[in-house]
Amino acid sequence: MKVKQCLVIGLGRFGTAVATTLYEIGHEVVAVDVEEEHVEGVMNLVTHAAILDATDERALRSIGVSDFDVVIIAIGTDIQSSILATLNAKSLGAPYVVCKAIDDTARRVLEKLGADLVIRPEHDMGVRLARQIATPNLVDTLDLGSNYAIVEIEANERLRGTLRDLNLTNRFGVQVIALNRAGNIEITPRAEHDVLPHDKIAVIGNTHGIDELRRYLGD
Repeated sequence: MKVKQCLVIGLGRFGTAVATTLYEIGHEVVAVDVEEEHVEGVMNLVTHAAILDATDERALRSIGVSDFDVVIIAIGTDIQSSILATLNAKSLGAPYVVCKAIDDTARRVLEKLGADLVIRPEHDMGVRLARQIATPNLVDTLDLGSNYAIVEIEANERLRGTLRDLNLTNRFGVQVIALNRAGNIEITPRAEHDVLPHDKIAVIGNTHGIDELRRYLGD
């Protein structure tokens, strides 16, 4: 794993979760916030934590914002501060800026300002939860862009047999890349490998084919 230099701006619940998780994974994380209490809360859980106002361009320049691989702007409901922090980070040369938006209007504004990725955590989690409730056999998804994804699903009676017989590539345009049976993981399983109910299989494919497979399993 390539260790990334990450700067997290804003240490509410979301920013704290991002900062501490990135550090646990093994990346170098600098976490900043205007509130001393928030900074003290992560002091021993990241590489470095500091009190800093990201709306102040000079302050961001002082910590070398352009040297970070990723800058995550996780400022909460203060859209003005989020906008200023985004403008400052991009104008100072930050190569990749991720912003948290509270609503769709904020998302559009931040995208126009040059944010490389804008997320709406509550909205995105709501969509994900709804999909999981609607399709309980869908375990997890990794979005690879607008047209492709890796999806882990739990097999049911409709997905029983060898991979050759199931013929998922021709039927749905997806490719099985891993199979997990009770914790025993088989990477790139062979065509004669059996799939049984409750097995978890990871497939890669275009979103249309994945949706077709989901509908098939949900019938």
